[in-house]
Amino acid sequence: MQVTILFKKVSNLVEQYPSIDKIIRNTHIYAYDKLDGSNIRAEWNRKTGFSKFGSRRQLIDTSNPLLGEAIPLIQEKYTEVLDEIFRKQKYQKATAFFEFYGEHSFAGYHEDEPHDVTLFDVHVYKQGILPPKDFNKMFKYVDTPELLFEGKPSQEFISAVKTGSLEGMTFEGVVCKGGYDNRNRLASFKIKNLAWLDKLKNRFIDDEQMFNKLA
Repeated sequence: MQVTILFKKVSNLVEQYPSIDKIIRNTHIYAYDKLDGSNIRAEWNRKTGFSKFGSRRQLIDTSNPLLGEAIPLIQEKYTEVLDEIFRKQKYQKATAFFEFYGEHSFAGYHEDEPHDVTLFDVHVYKQGILPPKDFNKMFKYVDTPELLFEGKPSQEFISAVKTGSLEGMTFEGVVCKGGYDNRNRLASFKIKNLAWLDKLKNRFIDDEQMFNKLA
C-alpha cells in the first residue's frame, strides 16, 4: 500500500537542510551510503531539549500520516544520547537531521511497513553543519550512515557507485562531504546509482520536472 503525504505549509523551523548538487569535486571527501527515504529534522535547545520536528519544509507532529511515525522513532533511538552529547559540547541550539525509511521506500515514497530513522547530519547554532571528520568522531557510537570511502573521488570509485558495485552501498548511491567552500558552506555532492535513476525515470516517465527534482 503506497501512502501519499500532504502537509499544510507552516514552515517555522529554524534550519532547513541545504540542497546537495551533482557536480563531482576533485577534493578530499567522505562518502556515505545514501539511505533512500525522507528527510526529517529535530530541533534541540538547552532549555527544552528536542521540541520541534519537521519534514524538509514543514512542521510535523505524530498525527501526520506516516511521517509522524518518525517522531517516536527518533525519541526512542536518539534524543537521550544526542541531548547528552549536545550538552557535553556546550551547544545552545542544534538541529539534527535524520533519514526516515523502510525496506521498500523509494524517492520519498513509503509503503505501509516497518520504518527506521538514521542520523546523517547535525547543524550547530552559529557554527553550521558539522564537518564530516567532526561528525564521525562525535557520533562514532551512534547509528549513522555507513562511511564507504575516504579520499579524492577516483574514476574507479565513481564507476563503482554508478554501477551499484561499491561495497556496502545500498541502492540509491552516496553523499560525499568535504571541507568548506569559498561561501563558507560545507562542500557536498551526491553520486547516484544508474539503476536507481532508471527506476526513478520509469516511475515518473510522464513527469520530467519531478524526475529532475528527485534525481
